[in-house]
Formats: sequence, structure tokens, C-alpha cells
Amino acid sequence: MKIGIVYFSATDITGTLVSAVCKQFTKMSVAYISHKICGKEIIEGRFENRSLMTDLHNCNAIIFASPTYMGSVSAQFKAFADSTSEFWERQSWAGKIACGITSGSGMNGDQSSTLQYLVTFSSQHGMLWLGLDAPFGDKNKNVNRLGCQLGVTAHSEDGKAADSDVRSAEYLAKRVVSTVTKMKGSF
Repeated sequence: MKIGIVYFSATDITGTLVSAVCKQFTKMSVAYISHKICGKEIIEGRFENRSLMTDLHNCNAIIFASPTYMGSVSAQFKAFADSTSEFWERQSWAGKIACGITSGSGMNGDQSSTLQYLVTFSSQHGMLWLGLDAPFGDKNKNVNRLGCQLGVTAHSEDGKAADSDVRSAEYLAKRVVSTVTKMKGSF
């Protein structure tokens, strides 16, 4: 099993959530790659990193993460997403698990719009979207503080991720591993 994570983070709230996912994968001895999109990879508006794409093709699941800017993913993440059109027609990612993480400074902040974009992006690639199976207010799981079933959402006014949002990211990591394991065992 190998899981990929592709993300952009400016204030590092999204980065903190991705770090929590990575720590959980390490605890579970799961192989993963984590890639933070950086400006030097965007050349004349187009994301370029062939080795990353090769690595992602070999993953069973990919977690996409971006802060919510103006109701969608960041420009940096969008440049990455647009670059995947080169292999979209071949459906190279079809059947892989996909899920998402986002953060914003507004209590609502339209974070669900960002996750909806990621669902559409993943569906275009034939991926299988995995949301949270943790209802808002579930005291046993103590995650999903903002009540979004599509994926992990975080809210921060002070530039730091809330503990419950970090727990939600850890929970998502466990859910991805469990789902990939079940899928691999059913074939």
C-alpha cells in the first residue's frame, strides 16, 4: 500500500493537518509520499513535476489538500490539478481512493466548495471519493467539529489548527488505510 498527498499551504494550517496525516501513516507503518506544491514548480502558469506524477500513478490513494481561497482551491493547487489533464484521458488514476482536506479563516468560509471542487476533480479522473464517516457531534469519535461530511475542514482565526481539526485529519488517515486495505482484500 502506498498513499500520496499533494497539498499547498501558505499559513500552514493546511500543512499542520497534512503533517497529522503523515504522522498517523508513520504510526501505522504505511508507505506514503507527501508533496507540498511550491512556486518554482509553476512555470508560466503550469505546474511541472514529472517525478511526482510518476509517484502518484503508483499510489493506491491520493489525499488532496488546499486552503480555501475565494471559495475554491488555491491558484497553486489549481495549477497542479490542471497539469493532470495530460493523462486524464487515459484515466491513469481510475479506481484510486481520493479524499480532501481544506482550511479557512471564516467559520463557514465556503470550505465545502473547495471540497466539492476536489470531488469533481477526482471524479473526472475516475477516482473513488472517500468522505468522513463521522457525524457532527459524535462524542465517541470526537472529530468533524465543523460538521462537513465531504472531508476534513478546519477553521482558524489565529493561524493555528484546532486540536479537533487535527484529530479529524488523523481520523481521515486511518479511514483511508482501512478502505484501501478492504479494497485490496476484495480483489
